[in-house]
Amino acid sequence: MTKRTVLSCLFFLLLIPLTAVLGLTVFRDVKWVVWSLMAAVLSIVPFIVSFEKREHNLTLLVLIAAMVALSVGGRILFYILPGFKPITAMVILTALYFGPEAGYMTGSLAALLSNFYFGQGPWTPFQMAAWGLIGFFAGLLHARLQKNTPLCCAYGAVVGVLYSLILNFQHTVGVRGTFVWDEYVAVTVASLGFTAVYAVSNVVFLLLLKKPVGRILERVTLKYGLAPTPEKEK
Repeated sequence: MTKRTVLSCLFFLLLIPLTAVLGLTVFRDVKWVVWSLMAAVLSIVPFIVSFEKREHNLTLLVLIAAMVALSVGGRILFYILPGFKPITAMVILTALYFGPEAGYMTGSLAALLSNFYFGQGPWTPFQMAAWGLIGFFAGLLHARLQKNTPLCCAYGAVVGVLYSLILNFQHTVGVRGTFVWDEYVAVTVASLGFTAVYAVSNVVFLLLLKKPVGRILERVTLKYGLAPTPEKEK
């Protein structure tokens, strides 16, 4: 693993989830917006580190901003269908072609910005972390997921379930300020329908979007040398 990847793992797997959990438990009196902003800032730091080491930085920044906007717009467009959203597919595709840090930042910012429409709350940092991690791991697995559509769809289904489990944790702890296993199981069982719809929607949108969007992103990465290759990470 490169030093950059280690730094990213430190932020994405430890600092940001810890920030969300502390805001929900120890510092419950502090407004949730503070923790959302802290999570947003932390999600950008690893990308900035990788950003400085790449060529055509302005082009990359514009493309990622466009992917964030499409992710937000897609989530809002399908507002009438709870759980059936293209945001996860867009985050995964961003990560596959622009790298794990870009994937995390896209998922995190898409969650924060789209919640200005759907409603902000203590769940926002957890959604940011969940969608961010979906993008981060997709970026780490890009070599396998790019060319293998069935595997990519399977990844989308699995992370759909994990996303729901993370949000169920937030709901359980948010009610009492501590984790209660029995209540977590009850919430998880009650949300099985939503979880199934969300997992299936990830597969559907990946099947629909992976080829056309992936073709466009592949052309751009080849033209400007934006692919997350090991040589560019040194």
